[in-house]
Amino acid sequence: MISQDTIQQVISRIDIVELIGDFVNLKRRGANYLGLCPFHDERTPSFTVSPSKEIYKCFGCGKSGNAITFLMEHEKYSYVEAIRWLAQKYRIEIEETQTSPEQKLQQQVAESLHIINHFAQQFFSNSLTETDEGKSVGLGYLKQRGFRLSTLQKFQIGYCPSDDSFAAAAIRNQFNPDLLIKSGLVVERDGKYRDNYRERIIFPIHNQSGRVIGFGARLIRQNDKAPKYINTPENEVYVKSRVLYGLWQSRQAIGKTDECLLVEGYTDVVSLHQAGIENVVASGGTSLTREQLRLIKKLTPNLTIFYDGDAAGIAAAGRGLDLALEEGLTVKIVMLPAPEDPDSYVNRFGAEALENYIRDHKQDFILFQLDMSLQEAGNDSNKKSAAVRKIAESVSRLIRPEDFTLRQDYIRKIAAKLNIEEEGLVNLVNSISREHLEKQHKRLLENQRNQNPDTSSPSSTIIPTAEGQDAEVDDLLRKDIFHERALIRCLIEYGNKPYQDGKSVAAYLLGEEKIRDFLSDKTLLKISDIYSKLLSEGVTPEPRYFIYTDNQAISETAVSLIAFPFEVSKAWKEKYNQDVATKETQYLADIKSSLMYFELKRIRGMIVENEKELSTNPDDTKRLTILLETHKHLKEMEQSLAKEVGMVILK
Repeated sequence: MISQDTIQQVISRIDIVELIGDFVNLKRRGANYLGLCPFHDERTPSFTVSPSKEIYKCFGCGKSGNAITFLMEHEKYSYVEAIRWLAQKYRIEIEETQTSPEQKLQQQVAESLHIINHFAQQFFSNSLTETDEGKSVGLGYLKQRGFRLSTLQKFQIGYCPSDDSFAAAAIRNQFNPDLLIKSGLVVERDGKYRDNYRERIIFPIHNQSGRVIGFGARLIRQNDKAPKYINTPENEVYVKSRVLYGLWQSRQAIGKTDECLLVEGYTDVVSLHQAGIENVVASGGTSLTREQLRLIKKLTPNLTIFYDGDAAGIAAAGRGLDLALEEGLTVKIVMLPAPEDPDSYVNRFGAEALENYIRDHKQDFILFQLDMSLQEAGNDSNKKSAAVRKIAESVSRLIRPEDFTLRQDYIRKIAAKLNIEEEGLVNLVNSISREHLEKQHKRLLENQRNQNPDTSSPSSTIIPTAEGQDAEVDDLLRKDIFHERALIRCLIEYGNKPYQDGKSVAAYLLGEEKIRDFLSDKTLLKISDIYSKLLSEGVTPEPRYFIYTDNQAISETAVSLIAFPFEVSKAWKEKYNQDVATKETQYLADIKSSLMYFELKRIRGMIVENEKELSTNPDDTKRLTILLETHKHLKEMEQSLAKEVGMVILK
């Protein structure tokens, strides 16, 4: 876990204009900077960066945030990955907390493997373009395949020579031999350290932060005894089931197109990128895992499997379908005519032809799988029955509430294809769903018994349910929220400024007015409580405290509160010869207006209660007189406040 001290050091070093300027061409416009939004296609710049507030906002697509959330959104990092990236950029040493000796050792090994992999990538890339063997053998082969040098550099592709020169260079640079072997780059034979990837094209594999975590090594020369590909063995930094080749290079294109193309091989990814189709990753020829699908889901819910049209390709695609459906992905499939693969097709026919082919041949994967199963079954009743059950199992994976309509649509289409009653298929799907739930329930009970051996019976096991969970309420449908947000905006942005009776805005709102009583939105309440706690400790937090918090809801709310689409021009006063309200003075009116609104609401509530009592026609004349006088007084107060806030109330 990264220490708070390290996080604060990172935040204090951030220059949001410089950081975003590395990804977006920004031009100064008044106090802010303007550029084309990197999150959606636009011709007129609407992406604004405020150096004073340390936030960005696109007034076209609505994306907003701070420097850290920009990295998270643009580079598809997690919060921790973004902090690590920034720490590396600003050369800040990361301090970890609550780390055991075993964890420290594991982190040291992982960091050493990262350094070794970086050294290896540079060595192999240099060997490809700077050595005689690399240029004649490796580069010659890749050029023959149609790859341009710029594409090879984009993916940092290299070549491992035949003379064990990498192992010699690594030992010469004092890398630990045991870690070199662990990395898979070196093997020990006859007491000597030898290169494991001799005479192979090297494809570096990157993690989500862009660091090299492993390699795929492709054999060039014909050798029946050697495998075509060798991959890095699993270690502290490389776990095959959690990696997708090309994800680092493709992440932005996937986000922009809102679709991920999944292919089998490294060269498929590289070829498609070179052709301009960049929203593509490779599974490395293995069936998809849940971890890989979640990597895709972070970028898009739309997955198109683009495999070879042979039986092996279809089988490989099908193995990950149920997992993909469980993860909430919409899965399509495109099968190329045999013997083509994406690499060969794009080289033969070009990018435009491939894009047209994908568009025209994209099929729903569940229905495609049903057609293939029925073709294979032929007239065999047992095989047909198995095919129907298999497809029903896939549909049963659609268990989320938002999948209900899709599930019903599949049942209708499948029943039509099979010429059977929908009701029967519904019963089969529901039966399979119940089987899944029962198995999950049994596993849960078994796990709980293992954790608590004293548990004597299932009845004593506590199983979590949805009951009691807070329901999410759409507060924006209530008028109060606008005034609540106005008060919290003033608190965040102007809390230390003077307001009334010598008190600051924060002291007045949190003390005198007790605005917590007005707030219904949970996030606004949380901000108020945090601010109040800090104020009691003698600290008046700056806006960046809430902007850069690791609580995403608070950060997003703070950014949305202080983001303004327009700035008041300094020339306005000169042109019209009159004072113009600015944000620096407008907060006074905003606070007054919102407080009046809540006071008006309070009085309106008192009037309603008073009218209820009047409607009972009390026999006590004295009590009736008091109620009438109270009603008159409250109505006068209501009219007075309404006039001040610009409302009209009928008497």
